[in-house]
Amino acid sequence: MPVYVDREAPKLWRRIYSEATLEASLLAEKWKLVLAGLAFQYLHGLAAHGVHYLHRPGPTLQDAGFFILPALGQDKAFVSETVFVTIFGSFILWTFHPFVSHSKKICTVLIWCRVFVYLAASQSLRIITFFATQLPGPNYHCREGSKLAKIPPPKNVLEVLLINFPDGVIYGCGDLIFSSHTIFTLVFVRTYQRYGIRRWIKHLAWLMAVIQSLLIIASRKHYTVDIVVAWYTVNLVMFYVDSKLPEMAERSTGPSQTPLLPLSTKDGKNKSKEDDQRLLNETNVAADEH
Repeated sequence: MPVYVDREAPKLWRRIYSEATLEASLLAEKWKLVLAGLAFQYLHGLAAHGVHYLHRPGPTLQDAGFFILPALGQDKAFVSETVFVTIFGSFILWTFHPFVSHSKKICTVLIWCRVFVYLAASQSLRIITFFATQLPGPNYHCREGSKLAKIPPPKNVLEVLLINFPDGVIYGCGDLIFSSHTIFTLVFVRTYQRYGIRRWIKHLAWLMAVIQSLLIIASRKHYTVDIVVAWYTVNLVMFYVDSKLPEMAERSTGPSQTPLLPLSTKDGKNKSKEDDQRLLNETNVAADEH
């Protein structure tokens, strides 16, 4: 076993170096889009913090999901966050898997460029929506009587720009319609659905997305409408973006080129059949010449 590890280690480092070189060249080309995507995440957080100043606590609205799903309670709020962190972390690991895996189906930089576009489009609609109407937050720290439900006007600009981190991120109120956690979850799941290769992971990812949505409601972090609107809005946004943006470029693997991001396994099978047919034709021509 030690001998096997010693032999495989140089191959792994060569693979990591090769992938890092490729990704660095892509990042040098796409750095503006990546930087814009990261900057928009900050702007989205800034907007979510800003609407907290406008939030006015009040009686929790009547909600069908609250009648159907029993409340988990304030002490079990971590359950939904645990599921979300699992989805978030798993997706990040998958986008970086080409550095250590033999699979060369995706490029990390290109995937994240696409993801940032999905997120920015969805979050732009979210910002417009929650600034248009502020609902009384159903979360425990947003209800009447809580000191965190309403925050005083900022004392200076720096307090706003720093988003009162980390409390301003964890204990935000007012940014309800529609759910940010659901945006991230659906963007990640749909991205893997399109570019991933493991069917069982795709099924598991969709199941976790449904469970995550139900847990958010059971934790009273969002109203049911926040989840429902997120489900159809994010899917429609991603469908629209995919129809407008060109498919990502093919990735060269040497003398021959294979698609970087095949749309389906059927595409790969069709290409394989074409290669087999071309090889067969070349063999027949050679036989005729002899």
